[in-house]
Amino acid sequence: MAKRSFPLSRVYGLLEPGPVVLLATSRGGVPNVMTLSWHTMLEFEPPLVGVVLSDRDYSHANLVASGECVIAIPTVDLADAVVGCGNRSGRDTDKFATFGLTPRPAAIVTAPLIAECQANLECRVADTTLVARYGFFVLEVLKAWMDPARRGQQTLHHRGYGRFMVAGNTIRLPSRMR
Repeated sequence: MAKRSFPLSRVYGLLEPGPVVLLATSRGGVPNVMTLSWHTMLEFEPPLVGVVLSDRDYSHANLVASGECVIAIPTVDLADAVVGCGNRSGRDTDKFATFGLTPRPAAIVTAPLIAECQANLECRVADTTLVARYGFFVLEVLKAWMDPARRGQQTLHHRGYGRFMVAGNTIRLPSRMR
C-alpha cells in the first residue's frame, strides 16, 4: 500500500483526544464557559486531567486566578451551543445566557456545573509546571456528576477546521487494561 505525505497541520484530527467539553470557570462571581477539545486523562485515581488553554483565552486568566473549574461533557444535541461558546469570548458575552446553558452551583468549586450536560467534573488545578510554556494545566477531579437520563448519549469529537465526528457504537473486547 502506497503512503502519501500528510499535512502536519491536520495531525490533530487523527489523534483527537476525546469528546469536546465545556470548561466552566468563575471569577468575581461571574461565570464563564469555553469550548475545549485539547484534553487528556493522565491518571485513574485520583483522576487527573490535562487541559491546554491559550493565554489569549479569557478562561485562561480565570483558571489561573481561581485555580478551579468544571469540565462539563455535552452531548450532540448541544452542538450549536458548543460551537457558539467556542466562537465567542467571555470577555464581552454572557455565554450561558446567549447559548441557553444553565449554570448550577457545584458542591466543592465556585465554577458552575452546566445543567444540560451529561456529566460535570469539579476540578482543582494540581500542577502548573507546563502552563507558562505550553498552556498545559493538570487538573484533579474532586467530584463527578452524571445525569442518568443523559448517560450514554452521543458526544461530539473535534476533527479540526469546523469538522466534528459523533461518537459511535461501543464495542467490548477482552482486555486486562482498566
